[in-house]
Amino acid sequence: MTRTESFEELRPLLFSIAYRILGSVGEAEDVVQETWLRYELSETPPESVKAFLSAVVTRVAIDVLRSARLRREEYVGSWFPEPLLTDPYDDPEQSAELADSLSMASLLLLERLSPLERAVFVLREVFAFGFADIASAVGRSEAACRQLAVRARRHMDAGRPRFEADRKERDELAARFLDAVREGDVEGLRKLLAADVALLGDAGGKAPQWARGFAGADAVIEVLAALLPPFVGIGGIVEPHQVNGQPGAVFRDRDGKILATWTLDILDQRVQTIRAVSNPDKLAHMGPVADAWAVLRETRQLPADAD
Repeated sequence: MTRTESFEELRPLLFSIAYRILGSVGEAEDVVQETWLRYELSETPPESVKAFLSAVVTRVAIDVLRSARLRREEYVGSWFPEPLLTDPYDDPEQSAELADSLSMASLLLLERLSPLERAVFVLREVFAFGFADIASAVGRSEAACRQLAVRARRHMDAGRPRFEADRKERDELAARFLDAVREGDVEGLRKLLAADVALLGDAGGKAPQWARGFAGADAVIEVLAALLPPFVGIGGIVEPHQVNGQPGAVFRDRDGKILATWTLDILDQRVQTIRAVSNPDKLAHMGPVADAWAVLRETRQLPADAD
């Protein structure tokens, strides 16, 4: 097998590691490309290509995360991970861990960890790497990595929300919820929302803030009923879709360009949290991005200069 073939075989794994460490599709893709360049320039073939590439992608991702955290401190509004519609890596033996670690809630919990804790947690708890390989990847002793893993797991367990276990029931409830949203069905929404539901948004200061931060069923229903039916009325599309392994939706304008994504946290047959990402920089990897301001003007029938 050539170097190119061996790398391409492992590319899905490398991307999945980098994305979970960084929470950014674009940065993860850049890290994977940098990993390829280092692999291509290495003179001695590694004993284990998987161990070598996993170590390189982890080290590069840690470096990128350290600089990214400084930028995120200056971010306008709430920062959410870039939405991912499909995880390229699949491992039936780790399917539950992979799905859980991809959710917006879990990625936001990972943001609370130090870069080293985050990398060790991802390699150990999500991808089941041995501590010898983890130690090589992060440049720490095995004993230190075990301590980092314990500390990271404790932080994650303390903040981890409980999710609806039955995926089929969760998806069916999400479908009913999105139908009620499209139809502006207030009573239907009320039956599906938790009393303390939260509607949160990441626009990055670059798109209309549909979800600046609303809490409580009454407030969330008022926002949804006011915004979504007019959006559908001008040809807007609410496309049910798995986003980050969770029930959610992709919002498109009448031409199919992307406006936003939603992810839904569902527990006890109720929607607990809605996270909207509308920052166009975080949507561009999914396809052409719509002019969100133009769509908003049309739904409100505002004059063209009324930004």
